[in-house]
Amino acid sequence: LRLFVFLLMSLVAWHLGCFVAAHVPQNAISLAALQEIGKKPVLRAPAPKRQKCDHWSPCPPGNFAYRILSGGGKGKRAKICFEDEQKLFSTGKYNFATQLLDRCILLILYLFQFQAYHSRQMMDFIRSAPAGSLILMATHDDGSTRLKNDAKKLIEELGSKEIKNIKFRSSWVFLTAKGFKLPDNIEKEKINHSDKKRNRYKGWPAEIQIEGCIPRNLI
Repeated sequence: LRLFVFLLMSLVAWHLGCFVAAHVPQNAISLAALQEIGKKPVLRAPAPKRQKCDHWSPCPPGNFAYRILSGGGKGKRAKICFEDEQKLFSTGKYNFATQLLDRCILLILYLFQFQAYHSRQMMDFIRSAPAGSLILMATHDDGSTRLKNDAKKLIEELGSKEIKNIKFRSSWVFLTAKGFKLPDNIEKEKINHSDKKRNRYKGWPAEIQIEGCIPRNLI
């Protein structure tokens, strides 16, 4: 009886093998595929979703996302991002930019190698900004040598605590508002001074940045 069962199973296996060989393509089963049989499935985390202005986590609903990055050395240009709209500023010239976003007038100022008339232009630009404006500022190369004291005072009146401390080739970023107050718990200003022993670039300190979320209902 055992011999009969053995012969019967062998015959069935032989016919099954012939059937598989005849109907399954030659390349359908590989050694690698056979080795995968029996292995435990590997669970992988989904790729992180990109957030506005490359934040690690999204801003809560009803908030603007922002990031301000200063320039670094000669080749690292200053960048200002607001609600995922990014301004990459050219080197070698002075830049002002305005952008209308919803009901908020976004004023973007970029300071580069101040000259006397540039300092005056910047002051006129700030003074003409209507209430309800956001002002974002960043330096590239040097933003101190030709910056006049009256311009520093005006920026200080907007809430800057570091503008009077700015030195040759200091990296500086600043966020402020005109006509309303920003929350105390968001990043508004950073400064990094040039230091020959610690500079990331030859003659220049490392670039710095601030980022965060601004409630829309403030504006």
